[in-house]
Amino acid sequence: MTYDQIGRTFVDFFRERGHQPVPDSSLIPPPGDPVLFTTSGMHPLTPYLEGRPHPLGRRLVNVQRCLRTTDLDEVGDDTHLTLFQMLGSWSLGDYDISQSLRWGYELLRDGFHIDHDRLHVTVFGGDDQVGPDETSLETWGELGLPVELTREKNWWSNGPTGPCGPDTEIFVWTGDDPPRGSPGTDDLWMEVWNHVRMRYHRHPDGRLTPLRQPNVDTGMGLERLEMVLRGNRSVFEGDGLVPWVDDVCGRWGLRDEPLRLVCDHLRSGVVVLGDGVRPSNTGRGYVLRRLVRRILTTLWREDPSRSLGDLPSEPFRHTLDRFRQPVTVSEVRKSLSEEEQRFRDLLRRGRPVVSRRRSRGPLTDEDYRDLHDTHGLPRDLVDGLLSEVG
Repeated sequence: MTYDQIGRTFVDFFRERGHQPVPDSSLIPPPGDPVLFTTSGMHPLTPYLEGRPHPLGRRLVNVQRCLRTTDLDEVGDDTHLTLFQMLGSWSLGDYDISQSLRWGYELLRDGFHIDHDRLHVTVFGGDDQVGPDETSLETWGELGLPVELTREKNWWSNGPTGPCGPDTEIFVWTGDDPPRGSPGTDDLWMEVWNHVRMRYHRHPDGRLTPLRQPNVDTGMGLERLEMVLRGNRSVFEGDGLVPWVDDVCGRWGLRDEPLRLVCDHLRSGVVVLGDGVRPSNTGRGYVLRRLVRRILTTLWREDPSRSLGDLPSEPFRHTLDRFRQPVTVSEVRKSLSEEEQRFRDLLRRGRPVVSRRRSRGPLTDEDYRDLHDTHGLPRDLVDGLLSEVG
């Protein structure tokens, strides 16, 4: 299956079961939302999960672009991305978690042809506020899938307050050998789909109160599912990342973690720019600036002459077309070029600052913090400047 076929198969499956498609929305939440970016498929639906009637009904499905900065330090491995597409389905006070799990199992087995024996699930085992998720346990038992109980790992929330509840996660075995162990004991079990019993609202003091209506919220990363279905070793072998991997590797010879980081951040930065954000020192603009400077820091570690302007236009065009964004390749490249020049100017000013600080002795954690907060110099770049000054 291609990237697009996977999305269509998912949406069509749920449409046949009475779900109405919700259009993909921008990464930028609506005015008044305190979150910088849309981080999950349910994020734009929060008012409806809290009880407001949705104009399309009580069963919904969509493919939503999402961006998470909480995983930045993990980007560079085989499965984590800053920007990804989330396949989502929702029951707004309609069917229960048992129906959702049965449909989920059916889609994975019959729609995507994943072997039963390659599946494992985790279930919320209870804590001091909420008991075990007995309904999910019973459903998975009837379907014959192995279960691992957890606590914090199977409690879902979109922040410290707001809608939340126990979840059950479906994992697929990605190894060549027969499946072994469990998701908690072997990293070759990769999470692909999360089904949440959205039943509570968490208050600032930690209290949980029942939502006006019990909901089911599911989310599955399209790029991870593509990796599983195509037998790839990495999400960077998928349709959305290959144009970046081919051109970045071909142009600069990067490999492994540096290659994956640069490709992930370039693709993410292009979509953020396409959604109307520009680099700045605060808010969304700072996230974009951080992504671009992490790219440049990685590129310049081996060769300071490298420039984003060296890349061909095709990967930029591919990403903008995939996300249907109303900006041109030249506009995106211009913004990146201007930010690159600003960063070069910052480094030129930063070299003597680092040199003076180093003359006092080895840098402390406080020195690194001050160089970052006062001069905008990230730690790994400071270390690179230190190697220059000896």
